[in-house]
Amino acid sequence: GRMSEIVNLTESAKEYLKTVGDPNVFLSINSGGCSGFQYIWETTDKEPHIGNLHIDPIAEMYVIGCTIDYVTELGGSFLKVSNPNATASCGCGESFAV
Repeated sequence: GRMSEIVNLTESAKEYLKTVGDPNVFLSINSGGCSGFQYIWETTDKEPHIGNLHIDPIAEMYVIGCTIDYVTELGGSFLKVSNPNATASCGCGESFAV
């Protein structure tokens, strides 16, 4: 569907989302992160849009064109949203400003 064109999920992100979904994962945003917005990850039984990810309609305009990757680093592993539209991104990778 058209949602699959909104974000790009890497293979590692797809695999990870399958392991944490209950059965699916819900991505929304919350204004108030360190750069203005924060990504909120929750589980949902709503119909997924891409893989098993359901994107909040309000979050759509903020994540369009993003790539979601599951990154493993020394500090731990986390879902990273790479947003080409974000002008400022904080180090935690969770907040961004458009």
